[in-house]
Amino acid sequence: MYPSAGSRAPTAVGPALSTLILTLALAGCGGTGKPQPARIEIQEEVGFVITEEARITSVVRADYDEGVRLLEQGQPEGIELLAKAVEEAPELSAPRIDLGIAWHRAGNLEAAEEQLRKALETNPAHPVVHNELGIVYRKAGRFAEARQSYEAALGVYPGFHFARRNLAILCDLYLADLECAVENYRAYLETAPDDKEAEMWLADVRNRIGQ
Repeated sequence: MYPSAGSRAPTAVGPALSTLILTLALAGCGGTGKPQPARIEIQEEVGFVITEEARITSVVRADYDEGVRLLEQGQPEGIELLAKAVEEAPELSAPRIDLGIAWHRAGNLEAAEEQLRKALETNPAHPVVHNELGIVYRKAGRFAEARQSYEAALGVYPGFHFARRNLAILCDLYLADLECAVENYRAYLETAPDDKEAEMWLADVRNRIGQ
Protein backbone atom coordinates (compact mmCIF):
# COMPACT_ATOMS: atom_id res chain seq x y z
CA MET A 1 0.00 0.00 0.00
CA TYR A 2 1.48 3.34 -0.98
CA PRO A 3 1.10 6.54 1.06
CA SER A 4 -2.09 8.54 0.76
CA ALA A 5 -2.22 11.86 -1.05
CA GLY A 6 -2.25 13.62 2.28
CA SER A 7 1.27 12.42 3.08
CA ARG A 8 2.67 13.93 -0.09
CA ALA A 9 2.01 17.62 0.19
CA PRO A 10 2.95 19.73 -2.84
CA THR A 11 6.08 21.77 -2.30
CA ALA A 12 5.70 25.53 -2.49
CA VAL A 13 8.44 28.14 -2.53
CA GLY A 14 7.19 30.91 -0.28
CA PRO A 15 6.30 33.14 1.27
CA ALA A 16 8.41 35.09 1.37
CA LEU A 17 9.99 34.71 -2.01
CA SER A 18 12.15 37.71 -1.27
CA THR A 19 14.09 35.63 1.24
CA LEU A 20 14.58 32.73 -1.14
CA ILE A 21 15.07 33.39 -4.82
CA LEU A 22 13.23 36.57 -5.69
CA THR A 23 14.83 39.98 -5.35
CA LEU A 24 12.84 43.19 -5.77
CA ALA A 25 15.55 45.70 -6.64
CA LEU A 26 14.79 49.41 -6.49
CA ALA A 27 15.85 51.78 -9.20
CA GLY A 28 14.97 54.68 -6.92
CA CYS A 29 12.15 55.80 -4.65
CA GLY A 30 10.94 58.98 -6.27
CA GLY A 31 7.76 57.63 -7.79
CA THR A 32 6.52 54.73 -9.84
CA GLY A 33 7.83 53.84 -13.27
CA LYS A 34 7.61 51.08 -15.81
CA PRO A 35 9.48 47.99 -14.54
CA GLN A 36 11.98 46.05 -16.57
CA PRO A 37 11.10 42.42 -17.32
CA ALA A 38 12.26 40.07 -14.59
CA ARG A 39 15.65 38.53 -15.24
CA ILE A 40 16.12 34.83 -14.54
CA GLU A 41 19.72 33.91 -13.87
CA ILE A 42 20.48 30.20 -13.71
CA GLN A 43 23.13 29.31 -11.14
CA GLU A 44 23.47 25.55 -11.26
CA GLU A 45 25.04 25.22 -7.84
CA VAL A 46 22.24 27.07 -6.03
CA GLY A 47 19.33 27.01 -8.47
CA PHE A 48 18.25 30.29 -9.96
CA VAL A 49 17.93 33.91 -8.99
CA ILE A 50 15.12 36.14 -10.24
CA THR A 51 15.62 39.88 -10.17
CA GLU A 52 12.90 42.43 -10.83
CA GLU A 53 13.89 46.07 -11.13
CA ALA A 54 11.46 48.95 -10.87
CA ARG A 55 11.14 52.48 -9.57
CA ILE A 56 8.71 52.41 -6.68
CA THR A 57 7.87 54.64 -3.77
CA SER A 58 9.25 54.04 -0.31
CA VAL A 59 5.65 53.47 0.85
CA VAL A 60 5.19 50.55 -1.56
CA ARG A 61 8.47 49.04 -0.47
CA ALA A 62 7.57 49.44 3.21
CA ASP A 63 4.14 47.84 2.71
CA TYR A 64 5.69 44.96 0.81
CA ASP A 65 8.44 44.31 3.36
CA GLU A 66 6.09 44.56 6.33
CA GLY A 67 3.50 42.33 4.67
CA VAL A 68 6.14 39.68 4.03
CA ARG A 69 7.43 39.96 7.60
CA LEU A 70 3.96 39.52 9.08
CA LEU A 71 3.21 36.50 6.92
CA GLU A 72 6.51 34.89 7.90
CA GLN A 73 5.31 35.22 11.50
CA GLY A 74 1.97 33.66 10.62
CA GLN A 75 -0.01 36.87 10.96
CA PRO A 76 -2.80 37.18 8.36
CA GLU A 77 -2.65 40.99 8.53
CA GLY A 78 0.21 40.66 6.08
CA ILE A 79 -2.30 39.90 3.34
CA GLU A 80 -3.78 43.38 3.64
CA LEU A 81 -0.38 45.03 3.30
CA LEU A 82 0.59 42.92 0.29
CA ALA A 83 -2.77 43.71 -1.32
CA LYS A 84 -2.04 47.40 -0.70
CA ALA A 85 1.38 47.06 -2.33
CA VAL A 86 -0.22 45.36 -5.34
CA GLU A 87 -2.78 48.14 -5.62
CA GLU A 88 -0.09 50.82 -5.43
CA ALA A 89 2.22 49.09 -7.93
CA PRO A 90 0.09 46.73 -10.06
CA GLU A 91 2.80 46.41 -12.70
CA LEU A 92 5.13 44.51 -10.35
CA SER A 93 5.04 40.74 -10.14
CA ALA A 94 6.85 40.20 -6.82
CA PRO A 95 4.07 41.47 -4.52
CA ARG A 96 1.46 39.60 -6.55
CA ILE A 97 3.36 36.32 -6.21
CA ASP A 98 3.65 36.60 -2.46
CA LEU A 99 0.01 37.68 -2.23
CA GLY A 100 -1.05 34.70 -4.32
CA ILE A 101 0.89 32.34 -2.07
CA ALA A 102 -0.61 33.99 1.00
CA TRP A 103 -4.16 33.57 -0.32
CA HIS A 104 -3.38 29.95 -1.16
CA ARG A 105 -2.22 29.29 2.40
CA ALA A 106 -5.33 31.04 3.70
CA GLY A 107 -7.46 28.59 1.70
CA ASN A 108 -8.74 31.04 -0.91
CA LEU A 109 -7.74 29.27 -4.11
CA GLU A 110 -9.73 31.59 -6.35
CA ALA A 111 -7.94 34.69 -5.05
CA ALA A 112 -4.61 32.88 -5.23
CA GLU A 113 -5.15 31.93 -8.86
CA GLU A 114 -6.19 35.47 -9.75
CA GLN A 115 -3.01 37.01 -8.38
CA LEU A 116 -0.69 34.35 -9.82
CA ARG A 117 -2.25 34.57 -13.28
CA LYS A 118 -1.84 38.36 -13.22
CA ALA A 119 1.80 37.87 -12.23
CA LEU A 120 2.22 35.69 -15.32
CA GLU A 121 0.94 38.52 -17.50
CA THR A 122 4.00 40.49 -16.42
CA ASN A 123 6.46 37.59 -16.44
CA PRO A 124 5.03 34.68 -18.47
CA ALA A 125 8.14 32.53 -18.04
CA HIS A 126 8.36 32.88 -14.26
CA PRO A 127 9.08 29.35 -12.91
CA VAL A 128 7.93 30.09 -9.36
CA VAL A 129 4.55 31.34 -10.55
CA HIS A 130 4.05 28.25 -12.69
CA ASN A 131 4.90 25.99 -9.74
CA GLU A 132 2.54 27.81 -7.40
CA LEU A 133 -0.26 27.77 -9.98
CA GLY A 134 0.29 24.04 -10.35
CA ILE A 135 -0.30 23.59 -6.63
CA VAL A 136 -3.47 25.68 -6.76
CA TYR A 137 -4.78 23.72 -9.75
CA ARG A 138 -3.98 20.40 -8.08
CA LYS A 139 -5.87 21.39 -4.95
CA ALA A 140 -8.81 22.47 -7.11
CA GLY A 141 -8.84 19.09 -8.86
CA ARG A 142 -7.68 20.57 -12.18
CA PHE A 143 -4.98 17.97 -12.70
CA ALA A 144 -4.27 18.51 -16.41
CA GLU A 145 -3.71 22.22 -15.81
CA ALA A 146 -1.51 21.41 -12.81
CA ARG A 147 0.66 19.22 -15.00
CA GLN A 148 0.97 21.93 -17.63
CA SER A 149 2.03 24.42 -14.97
CA TYR A 150 4.68 22.19 -13.43
CA GLU A 151 6.02 21.34 -16.88
CA ALA A 152 6.13 25.05 -17.75
CA ALA A 153 8.21 25.71 -14.64
CA LEU A 154 10.59 22.90 -15.56
CA GLY A 155 10.77 24.18 -19.12
CA VAL A 156 12.36 27.35 -17.75
CA TYR A 157 14.63 25.57 -15.28
CA PRO A 158 14.76 21.75 -15.45
CA GLY A 159 16.59 21.61 -12.12
CA PHE A 160 13.72 23.26 -10.22
CA HIS A 161 13.35 20.41 -7.73
CA PHE A 162 10.19 21.74 -6.05
CA ALA A 163 8.34 21.60 -9.37
CA ARG A 164 9.93 18.25 -10.25
CA ARG A 165 8.75 16.68 -6.99
CA ASN A 166 5.27 18.13 -7.41
CA LEU A 167 4.99 16.77 -10.95
CA ALA A 168 6.12 13.31 -9.82
CA ILE A 169 3.49 13.22 -7.07
CA LEU A 170 0.81 14.49 -9.44
CA CYS A 171 1.58 11.79 -12.00
CA ASP A 172 1.76 9.13 -9.29
CA LEU A 173 -1.34 9.82 -7.23
CA TYR A 174 -3.67 11.87 -9.42
CA LEU A 175 -2.97 11.06 -13.08
CA ALA A 176 -2.03 7.38 -12.76
CA ASP A 177 0.83 8.06 -15.19
CA LEU A 178 3.39 5.85 -13.52
CA GLU A 179 6.06 6.25 -16.21
CA CYS A 180 5.88 10.01 -15.70
CA ALA A 181 6.11 9.46 -11.95
CA VAL A 182 9.23 7.29 -12.25
CA GLU A 183 10.91 9.73 -14.60
CA ASN A 184 10.28 12.71 -12.34
CA TYR A 185 11.00 10.99 -9.03
CA ARG A 186 14.35 9.93 -10.49
CA ALA A 187 15.12 13.42 -11.77
CA TYR A 188 14.06 14.92 -8.43
CA LEU A 189 16.32 12.55 -6.46
CA GLU A 190 19.27 13.63 -8.57
CA THR A 191 18.86 17.11 -7.06
CA ALA A 192 17.67 15.95 -3.61
CA PRO A 193 19.45 12.62 -2.97
CA ASP A 194 18.78 12.70 0.80
CA ASP A 195 14.98 12.63 0.45
CA LYS A 196 14.30 9.14 1.80
CA GLU A 197 10.54 9.50 1.40
CA ALA A 198 10.93 10.15 -2.32
CA GLU A 199 13.19 7.10 -2.58
CA MET A 200 10.42 5.02 -1.00
CA TRP A 201 7.81 6.48 -3.36
CA LEU A 202 9.99 5.75 -6.39
CA ALA A 203 10.54 2.16 -5.24
CA ASP A 204 6.80 1.74 -4.73
CA VAL A 205 5.96 2.99 -8.22
CA ARG A 206 8.59 0.75 -9.77
CA ASN A 207 7.12 -2.19 -7.90
CA ARG A 208 3.65 -1.39 -9.22
CA ILE A 209 4.81 -1.33 -12.83
CA GLY A 210 7.01 -4.41 -12.38
CA GLN A 211 10.41 -2.78 -12.74
